[in-house]
Amino acid sequence: MKSQLYQQLKDILVNYFELPAEMISQETDLYEELELDSIDAIDLMVKLREMTDLDIEPDTFKQIRTVGDVVNELHLLMEA
Repeated sequence: MKSQLYQQLKDILVNYFELPAEMISQETDLYEELELDSIDAIDLMVKLREMTDLDIEPDTFKQIRTVGDVVNELHLLMEA
């Protein structure tokens, strides 16, 4: 399940944010390495909600730093 979530997230980052796929791994920092800003983070939350019907709380999303953090949070929400 996590690998599917990771692939979906990677697809969003590549297709919507136009980031090179080779830049994206579980350890990639969303803000420092991918240079997402706060507006990008909101857009990413919206795209994730559309993709998964899961809603990451804004306070939780503020704690997220890496691609892997997003995948883990989505996985936790799916299990809840």
